[in-house]
Amino acid sequence: MKDKTIDYVLRTTWLAVNKMYNEEAAKFDSTMATGFALLSIDPEKGTPSTSLGPKMGMEATSLSRTLKMMEKKGLIIRKPNPEDGRGVLIFLTDFGKEKRAYSKEKVITFNETIKDNVSDEELTNFYKVAEIINNMISNKQIYNQKENISK
Repeated sequence: MKDKTIDYVLRTTWLAVNKMYNEEAAKFDSTMATGFALLSIDPEKGTPSTSLGPKMGMEATSLSRTLKMMEKKGLIIRKPNPEDGRGVLIFLTDFGKEKRAYSKEKVITFNETIKDNVSDEELTNFYKVAEIINNMISNKQIYNQKENISK
């Protein structure tokens, strides 16, 4: 393909970011998914397990697998939700909080490094374009566009 498509650039960039984070996490016997989960769990109040999937954009099966592995490694504990007898709250252990701080440091380093190499205007435009793409997808304005017009 001579010209790169928008989806190609998005996909290859995300794969590179994913690979970078996984390589960094592997140095500490972890994964990017684990780091992302650690950052998505409220370190003080815990987080309902049902809100983690949508928060992380993860399917229930993948999230369940990640949480089981995190529990096995002693990063999290599950407790019944006192406000919802059917629900479970996920809490970070002290070890989980330690690993969360490490994950946060890595994300901040990534963000600061990008900001040091990209102008404020370029970054603002990047966020605008990403928001437009997300809104168009959420509002089904891409593939359902013709169907919506004919109705």
